[in-house]
Amino acid sequence: MAKDELILAFESSCDETSVAVVKNGDVILSNIIATQINSHKRFGGVVPEVASRHHVEEITMIIDDALTEAGVSYDDLDAVAVTYGPGLVGSLLVGVEAAKTLAWAHHLPLIPVNHMAGHIYAAAFVQKLEYPLLALMVSGGHTELVMLTAPGEFSIIGETRDDAAGEAYDKVGRVLGITYPAGKEIDRLAHIGKDTFHFPRAMSDSDNLDFSFSGLKSAFINTKHHADQLGETLSREDLAASFQAAVVDVLVEKTMHALAMHPVKQLVVAGGVAANQGLREALSARLAVDMPDVEMIVPPLRLCGDNGAMVGAAAHIMRAKHVFADETLNANPNLNFDRANV
Repeated sequence: MAKDELILAFESSCDETSVAVVKNGDVILSNIIATQINSHKRFGGVVPEVASRHHVEEITMIIDDALTEAGVSYDDLDAVAVTYGPGLVGSLLVGVEAAKTLAWAHHLPLIPVNHMAGHIYAAAFVQKLEYPLLALMVSGGHTELVMLTAPGEFSIIGETRDDAAGEAYDKVGRVLGITYPAGKEIDRLAHIGKDTFHFPRAMSDSDNLDFSFSGLKSAFINTKHHADQLGETLSREDLAASFQAAVVDVLVEKTMHALAMHPVKQLVVAGGVAANQGLREALSARLAVDMPDVEMIVPPLRLCGDNGAMVGAAAHIMRAKHVFADETLNANPNLNFDRANV
């Protein structure tokens, strides 16, 4: 019987410090996450310098906790993996240096992981992936449609030209007086209100697969500020519902267009905004009607945000492809997949 593969995986690209032990790419033995949300709430968003300091304070304890919960020692490990981009450079550096140090000290191979690949491969904990597949990547920093033609082979076929969807949620949340992160509360309010403002759906009728959310954000802010100047009180629930409907409509339309252009059996919805109930419901309903043969895979809520387990799942694929790094590995805050010609 083949020995189980055990990977110690690091994630520190933004404001979560996480270390996990993953077995064979699809079994989580531990997934310790130290969040910094309370530290950043008062600023209305992530402050890079504050995030970096928290990572430094937490990472050693998180490593010990991950090994203890998994019931393994360094001698049991087969590799160390780490997110090296994209993300905040100071945050990334903490994880990269910790992973490099452990790999060197314990004579273990080091696997570099693209943060977005991690989000996509979080789906491996739910269902065995079949290629080719399409991934809708939606987070605070990214909104992209990514084709996976084979394990570990990624190409972007559509991306945002300005704000990411999650970024728009947080900016709109600030206008509504919702503390960071705003996505969950906007989603809750949206399920109560109605789409009465009919905000613009940018590029929704375009043949290309790119996104744009800056116009929607501006329309929302202008509507709210204009009402404030006139002394009018607008329904927060209806504002949230109208904003979310505009975001979800565009995401669903672009995804369906991509599926028509690139037939696949599976659609992975990945990233922090994948936790949004409105998006899940709309995509599921549309697929059931128009493309019932396409299976939608969404990681559980606990794996939609940044976490070490997703890095371990992606590292399993990278290890099979013999993708390794050495002591020269550095953080790459602007790391991205290649853009495909579509």
